[in-house]
Amino acid sequence: MSRRVLAAVLFAGLIACAVPAGGRDGPKFPAPKSLGPVETYGKNVGRAMQLLATSTPEKRNTVRVLFYGQSITAQAWTEAVTADLRKRFPHADLVVENRAISGHAAQMLVKTAEADLYPFYPDLLIFHVYGSHPDYEDIVRRTRERTTADILHTTNHPRAKEPLEEETDPAKLTPARWEPWFNHAFLSSVQRKYATELADVRGLWKRYLADHKLGTQDLLRDSVHLNAHGEYLMAEIVSAHLRHDPKAAATADDRVKTFAVGKDVGWEDGKLTLAFEGNRVDLVCGPGKGGPAAVRIDGKKPSEFAETHAFTRTTAYPTSNYPTILRVMSEKPRVAEEWTLTLTELNADFTGGKFTVSGSVTGDDGAGEVGKRFVSKSGRVVIEPDDWNLAYCLKVHENHVKLPFAIRWRSVLTGTDEFRSPGVKDAAVEAVVTVAQGLPNGKHTLEVSGGPDVPVAAVRVYKPGPVPAR
Repeated sequence: MSRRVLAAVLFAGLIACAVPAGGRDGPKFPAPKSLGPVETYGKNVGRAMQLLATSTPEKRNTVRVLFYGQSITAQAWTEAVTADLRKRFPHADLVVENRAISGHAAQMLVKTAEADLYPFYPDLLIFHVYGSHPDYEDIVRRTRERTTADILHTTNHPRAKEPLEEETDPAKLTPARWEPWFNHAFLSSVQRKYATELADVRGLWKRYLADHKLGTQDLLRDSVHLNAHGEYLMAEIVSAHLRHDPKAAATADDRVKTFAVGKDVGWEDGKLTLAFEGNRVDLVCGPGKGGPAAVRIDGKKPSEFAETHAFTRTTAYPTSNYPTILRVMSEKPRVAEEWTLTLTELNADFTGGKFTVSGSVTGDDGAGEVGKRFVSKSGRVVIEPDDWNLAYCLKVHENHVKLPFAIRWRSVLTGTDEFRSPGVKDAAVEAVVTVAQGLPNGKHTLEVSGGPDVPVAAVRVYKPGPVPAR
């Protein structure tokens, strides 16, 4: 498949018996005879798996998991992977979201990730997408630059009419033979460069077909999407990589550090001060309701950093989850507010039209034309011509929007200027307040004003990276 094609596509399986694909009452399929060198899996998802494996009834670690990609990743295998994690790690406090967008290849997701991926700040990203390989790498790279997530991604499963025999030696492959090159050369290079966990879905899928004398179409419901049998196999392969390797955890890097109040950091003259390096700071709440307490980073309120405000995904096109605008940007610092873009005119193919923009704080912020670069009067809204998604939405879904049509999104402060404990409702689950997220990744100083009665038990710092040179 060409790298530019917008294809509308995406428990450790070591048991010997057949396993249901959709639960105990679901259809049963033959278990894989091999899931590859399982003993080597889990090396590059060590932090997330350590959090899961060390959760106990007395200390339930919160683990944020994000599935991201297009229609293959929107399928039910992701639910099976989630169910397996909950079964194997019943004491972990799992927060799982699937933000996949069908039909959106890497060159589109590289834009939607600005709202979907980095602000979510997962502990574990499970990722699969077709499309442009430079944009694919940009998504991985930006995840490394802007979050501390472990990354598990997969090669492509065989699609209908694809030859099962293909060259796998990277040294013999070029992009001219796209599918073999992408799976066996490019993705392996990404894995090495960014220390990701790469699941060889393609190789194990072919082995499974051969072991059970099946054809490619036996695991598909059309030319590319998985049927229940394919969803079962996908879940088995991905879950096998979600393996806790104590050695990997023991040698984990220092992306996330926790500083206990009273031990590693303390109150002095009514201030809790910590010099740190990273782009996110959380305060772990202790018992009590003391506060509120002012928070400053480098002497400034967290809200005064332009980078701590994130835009959410824009309104979906009717009858779909397709964002009407792939990405909204800014030239001037944002503030927390709700935005509305009102389409008043659209041409027949949705490549042109007129609109107005207003913010709940900013007010009227100007008018523009679909398909042309727009910079609002305040500079808080910038839309590039190729970030409009209306024409693609119309092409795929055919139904038209009724004018005037409102496209909405929010500017959200990913932090707080004033710490207030939500209260510790369950001593086993940490109550955490993120005071700043999205800071420039570097050296900063945190200052919390108050005193020992302010219920801060610890400070947790997140430092993304390292990121290799391009």
